[in-house]
Parts: sequence; C-alpha cells; structure tokens
Amino acid sequence: MSAPGAVLSRPPTQTGGPPSVVPQIALAGVCGGYAVGAAFGWGSREVAVFMGDFGLSVAALVAAVSCGLYARKRESRFRPAWVLFAVSSGMAGIGNGVWGWYEVVLEARVPSPSLADFCFLLFAPPAIVGLLVLAKRPVTRAGWVCLSLDAWLIGGSLLTLSWSLALAHTTHFQGRSVAESALSLAYPLLDIVLVSMVLALHFRRSSVHRSAVNTAIAALALTVLCDALFSSPLLRDHYRSGQILDAGWFAGSILLAYAPWVARRTTSEFAGDDFKRATRRAQPSGSRPIAGSLAALTPYLAAAVCTLGILTNVLDGRRIDRVVLFTGCTVVLALVVRQGIMLLDNITLTQELAQKENHFRSLVQGSSDVIMIAAPTGVLRYVSPAAAGVYGRDAEELVGSELASLIHPEDLGRVVHEVRRFLAAPPDVEPTTRIECRFRAGEQRTGGDGWLNVESTVNRHHGGLIFNSRDVTERVRLQAQLQHNASHDALTDLPNRALFTERVSKAVTGRRSTDHDTAVLYIDLDGFKQVNDTIGHQAGDELLIQAARRLGESVRSGDIAARLGGDEFAALITGDGTHDHAARELRVLEIADRLRIKLSEPYRIEGRDVRVAASIGVAFAEPGVTPAGLLRNADLAMYRAKQAGKGRVELYAPHMQTEVTPRAELATKLRTALHEGEFALLHQPVVELATGRVTAVAAHARWRSAQGILFTPAELLRAGERGRPTEDGERTAELGRWQLQEAVEQAAARHRAGHAVPVAVRLSARRLLDDDRTGLPPKTIEALLTRHGLPSGALVLELSESDPRIPLDELERRLAALRRLGVRIALDGFGSGYAAISALRRLPVDVLRLDRGLVDGVVESPRLHKITAGLLRIAADLGMQSVADGVDLPEQVLALRSMGCTHGQGMAFSGPLDEHRLRRALTVGGYPVPDFPGEDRAVVLSGTGLPVRRGGVAGPDTLAHPPLRSNSETSVPPT
Repeated sequence: MSAPGAVLSRPPTQTGGPPSVVPQIALAGVCGGYAVGAAFGWGSREVAVFMGDFGLSVAALVAAVSCGLYARKRESRFRPAWVLFAVSSGMAGIGNGVWGWYEVVLEARVPSPSLADFCFLLFAPPAIVGLLVLAKRPVTRAGWVCLSLDAWLIGGSLLTLSWSLALAHTTHFQGRSVAESALSLAYPLLDIVLVSMVLALHFRRSSVHRSAVNTAIAALALTVLCDALFSSPLLRDHYRSGQILDAGWFAGSILLAYAPWVARRTTSEFAGDDFKRATRRAQPSGSRPIAGSLAALTPYLAAAVCTLGILTNVLDGRRIDRVVLFTGCTVVLALVVRQGIMLLDNITLTQELAQKENHFRSLVQGSSDVIMIAAPTGVLRYVSPAAAGVYGRDAEELVGSELASLIHPEDLGRVVHEVRRFLAAPPDVEPTTRIECRFRAGEQRTGGDGWLNVESTVNRHHGGLIFNSRDVTERVRLQAQLQHNASHDALTDLPNRALFTERVSKAVTGRRSTDHDTAVLYIDLDGFKQVNDTIGHQAGDELLIQAARRLGESVRSGDIAARLGGDEFAALITGDGTHDHAARELRVLEIADRLRIKLSEPYRIEGRDVRVAASIGVAFAEPGVTPAGLLRNADLAMYRAKQAGKGRVELYAPHMQTEVTPRAELATKLRTALHEGEFALLHQPVVELATGRVTAVAAHARWRSAQGILFTPAELLRAGERGRPTEDGERTAELGRWQLQEAVEQAAARHRAGHAVPVAVRLSARRLLDDDRTGLPPKTIEALLTRHGLPSGALVLELSESDPRIPLDELERRLAALRRLGVRIALDGFGSGYAAISALRRLPVDVLRLDRGLVDGVVESPRLHKITAGLLRIAADLGMQSVADGVDLPEQVLALRSMGCTHGQGMAFSGPLDEHRLRRALTVGGYPVPDFPGEDRAVVLSGTGLPVRRGGVAGPDTLAHPPLRSNSETSVPPT
C-alpha cells in the first residue's frame, strides 16, 4: 500500500471517554433489590402492601422531582417535555399514595372508581404530549399526515388485537356499573395510545440528547407493559400489592427519574444556544440501515397485527366483532393512504434528487478546479474532466493511479505528514485543510519542468479524501519574482542593501563568525555624478549596469557583490580560515585592487568612452564587531580613500572613527538646531553708496548657543557639505529652505508695516535645479510668495553656486521663470572664479555682488583696484546694479563709489540686525556716508563709531583703523 493509502486507511482518533457507570450500577442495584423483595413477598404481607403502594408512590414522586429540576435548570426546546413527564409521574405518585391510604392506613378495599383511578388515568395524556415534544418534528404537511397515520396504524392494530383477546369481554357489564366498565376500558385504551406513540416516535426521535430520549421511551414502555399485564383478566383478578408486577412500575419510575441526566455533556456543545448539541460521531456500520428498515416496516407490522386480531376471532369460531371489523378497515385504509402519500413523496424526492445530481454534476464537470476523490488505499477513484486543462492529463488516465506517484518526491513527505495530522484532528475542529505541492504534469502541458504547483483544499469522504485542486504555478512564480525583486536591485539585479546586510549578519554571527579574515569592501564610483550631469541619467544607468556586471564577474564564486544605492557597491569576501594577519590583508587588498582596476577601465556608452574611478574601503570582521559596525568601518575607509585623492584602496584603522566623530557631532548639532528652533534670522542693510539710503536687506542665519551668543552656521554647513548627501547635505538643504521661508515671511510683515524694502536671500543654484524634497524649484517659490503675499520685486535670490558642471540651459529657464514672478536675480561672489564670466554671459542677472576678496584690498593694491574697476564697468555697461560685499572701512566706501559701485553692505554701515533694530534703522531711512576729499567736516559712521577726517584716502592724517572682522562670518569656537 502506498504512503497516502496507508494514511487514508487509518481510522480517525476518537475523543472523549464513556460516561460514568456508577449511576447505572446504582440504578440497577435499586431496581434489582426491589424486584427481589417483590419476588419473595417482602417477608410479610404488611411490608409487601406498604412497598407495593407507598414504594411505588415514592418512586413516581422521585421521577417527578427529577424531571422538574432538570426542566428548571436547563433552558432548551425540550423543557416542556420534561415538565409534562414530571406531571405524569406526579399523577402516578398521587394515585399510588391514595391506593396505599386505603390499603395500609384504612386497611380497607380500594373502591372502584376512586381518586386513585382518576390519577392513574391522568398519567397517560401528559406522557403522550411529552413524547410529541421529544419527537423530530416533520417539516412538511405530508410528514404530519404520515405521523398521524403511523400512530393510528399502530394504535388500531393494538386495539384490534386487544379487543379480540380481552377487551370484548370487558364490554359486557356482568353486573358492574357503567363507571366500572368505562374505567376498565379507559386503562387499556390509554395504554394502547401511549404504546402507539412510543412505537411511532421511536424511529422519529430527535438526534439531540438521544440517550435521554431513549431512556425516557424505555421507562414509559416498561410502565405501559405493566399496565397491559395489569389490565388482562388473568392478572387483574389475582393482583395484590407488593407482587412482582410492582417491580416493573418501580423500574419504570426510576428510569424516568434517571432519563434527563443520562445525556453526557461534552465540550463541543454550543455555548449559549437554546439546546446544546453533543458532538455527533460516526455510527458503526450497519446501525443506520437497520433503524431505517424497522421504521419502514412499521406500517406493515401494524397491518399484520391487525390481521392477527381478526384471525383470532375467526379461529375461535366467533362472529367477527364490529369493532374489530371497523378498526381493521380503518387500519387498512390508513395503510393505503400512507403508501400513496409515500409514493408521491418518493416520486418528488426522486425528481429533486435527479435535479440536484445533474446540478452538482454540472458544477463538478464545469468547474475550472480539479476535483479528485481518493479511496482509503490512496488510489484515485474519481477525477473531474478539468484535469485535462489543468494537469494536461485526461481524467480517465488518472483514475486508478496512486496519489503518491503523482506528487513530487521532495514534497511527498510533507504531504503525508499534513494528511496524517488532518485525519487525526476532530472533524468538527478542523473540517478542511490546505495542501500545496508539485504535481506531475502531462504531455499536453507544454513548457516548464514537467511539474505544476498545485494548491488543494482537502475534505474527508467516507474514510478517504476529496481534493479540490487548482493550478497556482503562475502565482508561485510571481511570488518568487516578488521576493527576488524585494532583495535585489531593480537596475543591476545585484543583491540590494537589505539582502547584503543579512548576508553580512550571517557571516559575522553564523558559523563563519570565527573566520576573522572575512572582509567587506565598500566601493564608490568617483566622477559618477559628473556623468549624470553631462551625459544624462540614462547614460549613468548604463554605466551602473556595466559596473555591476564587472563587479559580479570579478568576485569569487563564494563571495557576494551588491549595490547599496546610487553609485555605491559592496562585496563580501569570505575567509579561507587563515590566521596570518599579513597574509589575509594581502589577499583581500589584492582582490580590492583588482576590482578597482576593473571598475576604472573605460566604459563604452553611447558610442564614446566614459571614465570613472573607484574608491574602495576595506574592513575585516574583527572579534566583537557587529554587522552594522563592519559596514560602517568599510564606509569610513572608503571615505578616507576619497579624501586621499580618490581611485584608491584604504584599509580601515581605528583612528578613522575618532576623526569622523567631530564631523558627526557638528552634523548632529545642525540637525538638533533645526528641529529645536535654535536658528535666528538677522538682516544686514544694503546701502546706496551715493546717498546712504537703505535700499535692501540681506538675510543671514545665526545659531544661538546655550550662552545666548549668536554664531554663524558656516562651520556646521561645511560639516554638512563634507557629509553624506542623503544625510548632512539634506540638513544643509533644510536650513536653506528654512532661511528662505523665514525671510519671505518677515519681509511680508515689514511690507505690511510700511517698510517696503526688498530682502536678499543666498541660495545655491543647485537647489533651484533639484525637484526632490531638498530642492526649491520655481513652483515652490511661487507658492511661498503667494502664501505670504510678498509683492513683486520684493525678493532677491543670490546665486552662490560656482560649480562649472551645473547645466546652464536648465538654470537659465528656471531663472527666467522666477523673473516672470517678479523675483530679481543676483550673482553672488562675482570675481571669485572662472565660472562667473560664463554665468554672466548666459544667465538673466539683475545684480552683481562683488566678492569680498576684491573689496578687502581695493584700497591698498593698485592691481586689485584696476580689476575691481573693470568688473564694475562691465556691470554698468550691462545695466546691472553692483553690490560690494564686506565694505568694512570708510576708505573702501570712497574707493568703491569712485569706481562706480552703486551699493554696498558691511560694518562701515551696520552689521546684521535683529528685527527690532532693523525696523528702527528702516525708520531712520539711511546711514551717513564718508565725504569726498575737500570737505572739512568729520562724519561719525553709524554702527562703527570711527571718525573720518577729510583728506586723502591714505594720507598721513588718516586715522589708523584696526582691522575689522568680516560681516558674514563670525568665529565659531571649536565645540
């Protein structure tokens, strides 16, 4: 037998044990003891009479109390039945008590009729109604009719038989009164009705509390049997209390008292339901058919009994009694009617069954899923036609095959384990399970490796299994592809940072953790950003693809190459177990140098050669290092290689960590200052050199220290520029965005207060080109101006970028868009680099800001004087305003004004001011300016307190001025 066959042949594990036998033993002991006492006459006539009367009364009352208590404690739809049984038993108990009162207490013969007779007559009706409550209620009218006919068939047959045997003699009064004769007929007739209900409902009892119902039926049947024996002429005339017949009545009452509590409570019953259903277990083979056969034979057995009663009259030579004839005819008529109803019902059920069979056959055969039925031996007995389209194999070909031969050998063990676990679980706890495995495909399915990924829902079926299977090959492939995409770079198909970090963690903490010659290579392509800026991002992507291919081909088979992001790559070099430090460093450095040379070779892109270099940092998995620490060490070594001249290989050393700490602290200070609001915005007036009038203000950010001292963020900004672009550089961009927003907001407030002076904000040209969250494109600036209501011409953007790699075409388009918004453009730091001339030629510039390097020596150096004068003439010829930065001395004011410079800012007029002092200065309107030689008056310059005597700029009478500090830089003490 195959493995699945062996599994399917195992019977399911049964749960729960049998109920306790102690109550049953006690019940048998009490009934047996009473029967023994009755059989031996209880030792004396007095005791026999007492036990025959009051013993039966006590037993009946115990049954009444037991059924009543159960009905009170249990809320269910069967509660009325147990109440009725309690009433029936109570009537029997009262009747026996009255009987005992006459015989034991009064020592007199019981009159007939008496109160005891009426109580005994009231025993049957509540019991009959209670049996109706316990019965399974028919759901159709035909069912109710058949139930009534079955009851009459049984009752009529018993009446015919009883009348023929005994009741016909009872109808002759024989000197008795009418009441006595009616009472004699009432007892057997009620017993016949009760027996009819017991037999009719025995095969129609509800499946809930089956044990309790069976016990109650047995108790009533035993009581009716004793009543029938008592009613017969053979026993009635010779009956005395305390005889063996009383043991039957006693046992019937005790059984009825025990009946409601016999049902075993199980944990699978529904909590809070009207009635709690016990778990239905599979019955032994053959029990259901026998019960169904007896139920079907009941009408015919009743007719046979009726016929027997008629034959009894004929065989005795007596004339057929009219009652027997009438009853027999009605029984036969009821049988004919019942059979007609059953015939029509069977025809209807057959038609419905055929329709349902066709319906389900259409569903099974038309389903896109494959439905298979496996026998307990593991052999397929049925396979739906969908197998041809799903498996590529005809259903006829699969029928008779063993399931084990169709499952992939690698999946067979897992499938067998799951099937065994499923069959061992209770069906009500786990009705179905789901299994996924590879299934052998047929020749009709082209492509693939001959196996399909199949998902099956499994159900139990007569000891076997039903498989509802579907093809999930494409879904499995898609999941595998998604998992691959989640762990690999989409551009180069190399492992990404997450997968590489996982492999490093396994190498550091796994079984290779003792191989300290395992190393990580951190690789950065030098000059890649220039390739993106000059050739384009598509060419940059092609370069990365080629670099990834070279990297993957250059590493060893056991090593791992990955792309971490941007132009950064990494390689995990596994160790070979050597303990020689020099040898391991030499080996890994040779690998790193080979990768550097390979990655630095020219790349053929778009028909031309493109060159980039590779800077590589190497770090070893030293004892105690964490995976994150190993990657950080390799990253630090790579940055040391870039700082040392690029295109190099550097080995990590511990001192690199101490060197990077101050830079990290500065970057942290910048980040904290931005988040905590520690930056303040100051404004420095821009003065017209001819009149001293304030024409604009320049915004400057300052960081307020814990001591309340304002420092420039220059050192912090330089730390940010040296950091990673996605970390510290992002904080630099965030500071620039904050500065622009604050400047626009405060300028709008000053305009509303009546101080309509433009504000100049220094901004990197690269920020205007970036469209990500670090950039400030024209749409963002337009939204900012609209939100704060700053009028046209009130914002001046000073471009501080001098990188020649910036695409001037795109920058020109964006500056033109800003000028259409009313934003004026200033070229900051003019004269400090060669890129300024190109920018002046291409870009729409309104203002030129002379670099402070030209202003500092304009008085002392004739050569610098001529250069500055030439640049100012260019600005004048182009119709631009000129602003000199860093005008700290009165002599510089005179010299620049004489050369044609229109505006200036510096300590000669005022330093950066807070908002309160700025508004006071704007209210005054301007600053005094130095006089030209020939005017004999001294002028005190606001903000400096330095007198300026008339005379030459550098004459002997000129006061000696101490060197003043730059107005845009404030010394920041090392922290």
